[in-house]
Amino acid sequence: MADRLKNKVAIITGGVAGIGLGIAECYVREGAKVVITANHNVDGGKQAVAKFGDEKALFVQQDVAVEADWDKVIKETVAKFGKVDIVVNNAGIGGGSAPIESMSLDNWNKTMGVNLTGNFLGIKAAINAMKETNGGNGSIINVSSVAGLVGLPMAPDYSATKGGTRMLTHAVALSLAQRKINIRVNSVHPGWIDTDIVPKEAREAIISTIPVGHMGEPRDIGEICVYLGSDESKYANGAEFVVDGGVRA
Repeated sequence: MADRLKNKVAIITGGVAGIGLGIAECYVREGAKVVITANHNVDGGKQAVAKFGDEKALFVQQDVAVEADWDKVIKETVAKFGKVDIVVNNAGIGGGSAPIESMSLDNWNKTMGVNLTGNFLGIKAAINAMKETNGGNGSIINVSSVAGLVGLPMAPDYSATKGGTRMLTHAVALSLAQRKINIRVNSVHPGWIDTDIVPKEAREAIISTIPVGHMGEPRDIGEICVYLGSDESKYANGAEFVVDGGVRA
């Protein structure tokens, strides 16, 4: 199939590399127009737009933790494509690698700002944009992590943001449904995905912990996000989709 997202417009934060780019590639393949954002990797954004085609894609530089940047993204999306159907809150950072008693407040706040405040602002902007441009219809997909389900001992800040994203997803999904607003909100929880951020020296040890015997690919998350962005998932709301090769089975 190549039209599961035909006529839909999607915003994908952190959409220029890794999981985000994998999501964007799947979306374009299925007929969506995509707006991809990143804070630092501007060249990656330009390259992705060149690959997808200017008629199908737009890159906007964005700090997801800044509300004015969300206003800019929505404005440019509507100006180019006319509406917002889907928002994928994918942008995130890894956080610290220290016990909590050794972690600085600045480090904690930085991780919270990008991973959790960024998702709050993205959800808020998405709902308002969908109300204004799409009749109050749409899909919000929050990319969390298996760390939102089980804690990572050396990444308490990261784990807290991903667990917070999980519960934020539940709360907003219920709120919208109870108010008869047809915007669904779901979360995706990747396990180990084979991207550039995986340490080469740790690959074998990581793979040994995965029941299926290999890491996932960015498109594995992309395919789940296609389903959640499409009309096929009209009954999926407030749900958690774990994609981890069976680690949590």
